[in-house]
Amino acid sequence: MRVPGDFMGFDHKEDGREYYGIKEIMGPLIFIEKTHPVGYNEFVEIEDGAGNRRSGLVLDTSDQVVVVQVFEGTTGLDLSHTHVRFKNVPLMIPVSSDMLGRVFNGLGQPIDGSPYPITKEYRNINGLPINPVSRTYPRKFIQTGVSSIDGINTLIRGQKLPIFSGNGLPHNQLAAQITRQARIKDEEEDFAIVFAAMGVKNDVANYFIDNFEQSGVLEKVTMFLSLANDPSIERLITPRCALTLAEYLAFQKEMHVLVILTDMSNYCEALREISTLRGEIPGRKGYPGYLYSDLASIYERAGMIKGNKGSITQMPILTMPNDDISHPIPDLTGYITEGQIVFERDLYNRGIYPSVAGLPSLSRLMKDGIGKDLTREDHPHLASQLFASYSRVKDVRALASVIGEEELTPVDKKYLEFGQAFEKEFISQREDEHREIEETLDLGWKILGLLPREELHRLTEEELNKYYAG
Repeated sequence: MRVPGDFMGFDHKEDGREYYGIKEIMGPLIFIEKTHPVGYNEFVEIEDGAGNRRSGLVLDTSDQVVVVQVFEGTTGLDLSHTHVRFKNVPLMIPVSSDMLGRVFNGLGQPIDGSPYPITKEYRNINGLPINPVSRTYPRKFIQTGVSSIDGINTLIRGQKLPIFSGNGLPHNQLAAQITRQARIKDEEEDFAIVFAAMGVKNDVANYFIDNFEQSGVLEKVTMFLSLANDPSIERLITPRCALTLAEYLAFQKEMHVLVILTDMSNYCEALREISTLRGEIPGRKGYPGYLYSDLASIYERAGMIKGNKGSITQMPILTMPNDDISHPIPDLTGYITEGQIVFERDLYNRGIYPSVAGLPSLSRLMKDGIGKDLTREDHPHLASQLFASYSRVKDVRALASVIGEEELTPVDKKYLEFGQAFEKEFISQREDEHREIEETLDLGWKILGLLPREELHRLTEEELNKYYAG
């Protein structure tokens, strides 16, 4: 089997500092003493006594010892016969538009039976920082075909909009549906999707591959799959490989790229595992104190650059342990990103797909990407009215649980009827159902028709005269 060094343009015979013997092995980490000055994140080749090569990255460096994380695991290595060669370069992967339609593992090695991409372009997986002054503010929206997103939590091109889910909830189905359906509406510009899965089971990986192949969208998708039985350390590299390709497609080929990362909770667990092995002082719930900055190094690789037509939009997916939105992973993610799509277990238990909660979900950039000449002129006020009315539904349901539905006012009963229709008709839709934005907005008006006109305070008279059918 080829290792990353074989496809990164490195000559194994080139001059480089090589060391025989290592001090210690601890899980996926090896420790080397008394080396020359070594750079952080430097690419490393490890060779065991039988001549088998593995790859790794420098995780920590000092005058006394260097810590290297080994991607393929340390099984079979011994202290005396292990050779370590430092390559004086960071980990790099090949990038090419020919990688669209391909499936790779978490380190960027092809696993679809086709050869390595032929290209002269190699990029550092850590990316290059974007000058904040050169960024363009996101404006136009991406149509996902999912009403609960397009209608009231609109995804804007260049945005970071995570999905907060829980164990057993259908976030994988929603990720696959968005991948199949997402597009730039009314524009003929190149659009691509980079899909990265970390720590997923084989059946989940096969579900995604089969789903994309059967729907015919695989030709515009590049997949990076780090399976559950792969070394957990690989999960730290997978999103960076995916984003490196996305940056090439967006800023070199001027394509609009949607990056879907699932599951970021598995990524954070791998980060905690390595932090524990390094003996670092733990922070909240055992995660390292630098969890925020590490997540930011991934999420902030989205956006648009002045003078460039391309864009990177991110939809990270994470499962909240015990459905706890205050857990460090969703908590810190919410600080970095521009909103969140939150799954609700109660909706799922009632058979509603996608189980997107109406009130906790939010798209902070939505207001700047909808309206006249973007979606439709009534969209901003309609979304605001749907949100306000559904908020009233929650209050009425709480009141009904105390005094009983028969004691409610006629208007409150109308709100209960509206809430039922909103969940069953607007939020709920089939996995293979693609709704145009006009269909979503018209459906919203149809449901608002269940409420008295005098209750619709967030809509203008012109909009009510044109669209209200109550």
